[in-house]
Parts: sequence; structure tokens; C-alpha cells
Amino acid sequence: MAAKKKRSGHPEVLTRKKGKRPVILVTNDDGITAPGLRSLVDIMSTIGEVVVVAPDSPQSGMGHAITIESPLRLDKVEVHGEVLGYQCSGTPVDCVKLAVNKILHRKPDLCVSGINHGSNSSINVIYSGTMSAAMEGAIEGIPSIGFSLNNYSMEASFKASQHFAKQIATRILEHGLPVNTLLNVNIPNLPLSKIKGIKICRQALARWEEEFDERTDPRGRKYFWLTGKFINYDKGDDTDEWALSNGYVSAVPVSFDFTAHHASQFLNKIKWDA
Repeated sequence: MAAKKKRSGHPEVLTRKKGKRPVILVTNDDGITAPGLRSLVDIMSTIGEVVVVAPDSPQSGMGHAITIESPLRLDKVEVHGEVLGYQCSGTPVDCVKLAVNKILHRKPDLCVSGINHGSNSSINVIYSGTMSAAMEGAIEGIPSIGFSLNNYSMEASFKASQHFAKQIATRILEHGLPVNTLLNVNIPNLPLSKIKGIKICRQALARWEEEFDERTDPRGRKYFWLTGKFINYDKGDDTDEWALSNGYVSAVPVSFDFTAHHASQFLNKIKWDA
């Protein structure tokens, strides 16, 4: 079980108890049958006891949604050999909540989400079900990581992603993470021999410039498809977008504390009515 440990000069850090094979919760947003999930299960099984709880259907773009107006269902499924697996009728966040409260009855030593089919760099972290599942793990006090491959194809190769997922997960199990923090890891769509290494980055300032494709159905009713372009406004060489464009795996520490601390001084100068 995750334990709290103080380290001199550092924030409180979550680490695991030594001596036992770690319990690793694996989840995702692409669904229980996604190749990225199977790849992550395979590689995590080499370093720990894996339990899988994942949505029974794709849940991409769900963000941190939870199910509150319909019952949740869990069905036991075979994921990979002797790995304990469940498919859940809810969202990625529901999967983590149920895993901790109804399946494991404890906090696992690590929560990993993915491997997502497609990038979750920059602003995409807000919309991502993959990252929200990992964020829920961090809220629960579990060292958590979201993994994404910059390739949307279901036929994508996850060999390089597996290599870096194992390396990063092993290091986090050994060293822990600061409390209230998780990792957003994105892997470029390159063979392992072409990837230069891992960069600890900040989130790039980028956004989607969205459009809606308006159409009309056979009954004359209008409907819309969301389209748009991803625009990176950030030219810094310390961002996740720069790292991915230059052949590096990007690892961005993320917090679920949305407080804009840098704005407090500005706001405190304003005279507010009593």
C-alpha cells in the first residue's frame, strides 16, 4: 500500500512499502479490448501483480466525468492469462473508484492508464479520459501515470511505448511522486531506436481552434460534427510539444490543484466590496 514519506528538501512523497511485489491498477479510456491496454497489461505484468478495470466501450474525451444517474456494472473478463480483469459500464474515473473501493479494497501501489491511441499533450490533458483516470488515482493518493502514443491507429506498434512505460513505472515505484501529482507521459510515433530519451517538460501553451461541420439529416433536422485544428502557440524548447517533435518522450508533472497561484498577488491588489 502506498505510504507517505518525508524527504529532506522535497514535498511529501508517496512511495510503496518494500519487500512485496507491487499491485498495479491498469485502466484506460479506449476500452477493455483496446490494443494499447493489452500492451500496457503485458509490460506491467513483468514488474507487478496487475489488476485491470477498464470501460466496456470507448470513452475518449470524457474528461473527469462520473456516472451518477444510472447504475454501474462490473463484469469479470479475461484480459491476459492470469491477470484479474473487469469491464465497467461507466467512465474511466468510475473504473478507478470502483477498483479501489470494490475490487481491491485498498490503494494499489501504482495506477497506470493507457496506452492511449493518440496524443494527450498540452491542452488535451483537460479533455482526456486517459489522464482523468490517472488523475483520479492521484486524488486517491496513488502514484499515477497516464501513457499515450502519438498514433491514433488501432494497428499501431506499442513496442517503444512498452519500453518507456516499464522504465518510468519502475522508477516511480522506486522513488514515488510528490503528493497531489501525477505524470502525463506521451511517446512519439517512432521506432525505439529513433527515440532520443525522456524529457521532463512543462505543458505547452496550445489549443484547439474548433469548427462545427453543419449538416442536415433526411428529416430536415440540422446536426453538427466537431472539427478543428490543433495550434501550438508555444515556441519554448522545454514543452511537451517540443519534446515530441524532436524525438523525445515527454513527461509532464500534473496537479489536480487548479489554483492559479501566480494570480493571487494581482487579485489581492483589487479593492473588493465588504
